[in-house]
Amino acid sequence: MTYDKLLERFLTYVKVNTRSDATSLTTPSTHSQVAFALDVLQPEMEAIGLQDVHYNPLNGYLIGTLPASHSRFKHKIGFIAHMDTADFNAENISPQVISDYDGSAISLGQSGYVLDPKEFPNLTKYHGQTLITTDGTTLLGADDKSGIAEIMTAVEYLVQNPHIEHCEIKVAFGPDEEIGVGADKFDVTDFAVDFAYTVDGGPLGELQYETFSAAGLEVHFRGRNVHPGTAKNQMINALQLAMDFHAQLPEADRPEKTEGYQGFYHLAELSGTVDQAKASYIIRDFEDESFTKRKALVQAIADKMNNELGAKRVLITLKDQYYNMKQVIEKDMTPITLAKTVMEEAGITPVIEPIRGGTDGSKISFMGIPTPNLFAGGENMHGRFEYVSLETMTKAVDVILGIVQKQ
Repeated sequence: MTYDKLLERFLTYVKVNTRSDATSLTTPSTHSQVAFALDVLQPEMEAIGLQDVHYNPLNGYLIGTLPASHSRFKHKIGFIAHMDTADFNAENISPQVISDYDGSAISLGQSGYVLDPKEFPNLTKYHGQTLITTDGTTLLGADDKSGIAEIMTAVEYLVQNPHIEHCEIKVAFGPDEEIGVGADKFDVTDFAVDFAYTVDGGPLGELQYETFSAAGLEVHFRGRNVHPGTAKNQMINALQLAMDFHAQLPEADRPEKTEGYQGFYHLAELSGTVDQAKASYIIRDFEDESFTKRKALVQAIADKMNNELGAKRVLITLKDQYYNMKQVIEKDMTPITLAKTVMEEAGITPVIEPIRGGTDGSKISFMGIPTPNLFAGGENMHGRFEYVSLETMTKAVDVILGIVQKQ
């Protein structure tokens, strides 16, 4: 099936800079997300026939409802996508549309960068398809404006084809997923569904209900700075403490050395001087027991160092961020079974693998709405080499339409 407005809609969305800001104290973190919701999405949602369209200024979510076409449907189903884009240049996005891709390297505008199948072998899967890429100077924003475009297109199709019976559908477009706080204030009472899907996955067929459990770790190191010429038995170098702390973490437990169900410690930022230093980590694991052990280890390292130093010079702040939504969804696999069946009937091979990351669905599932993740099509997300296939986006619309009809 083809959807005439899908590509146009997607190109319109990605040209709007909605990058989130991790340093902001507001919700949403950037005004551009508010403007995108109120000036672009809300009028369009109302125009295509969604009802009770409303923006919640407390959490930044824009929500709409399409009532069920028939009382026989027992479930109410939600579809969620996020408006913000990642921490990469998002100003003046100028997407390229490559029709009937021939399998060769793609020049990304005048930037000098090339999207080459020798470096990105997944490109070989898209021979003959229509690809949307960047011009090499920005990200694309398919994460997650492809999801928004797919949800909007599916809803519009149902309204324009009233003979198609479907359940009650709620859609929600929210902020700040990329900085990990978007779903913190999600209102499950306002979004009253039996289960939902984030349309925020990658390539064709992804169907995910396992995520990492995640914690953020901040480690502050207090040194003592004296002249290096007279430093013996007096200087305590905070940067050296940071190095000593990091050296005591398992060397193999890093993102670049792990895969599948293997967890890790990721040093994301290190800064400081002899006097004061700071290290920021993210901690990830799939299982509760190993997740707990990872957090206990960093505390044990800090305690050991402080004991040896004779003072509290290694101070840690550890905060859980989200948990593996499998713990919720496996209690009732209806949303997974339903999506899997729809994909198979559409000739799509479901790819059910753990997400080595998280989605807004991780938090929303623990709030009471089981929310697995569906593919949206993006590849190489969060950077200049990002691209998406129009054909994959089309199939995502097909899957959404199949889910709401099949109960």
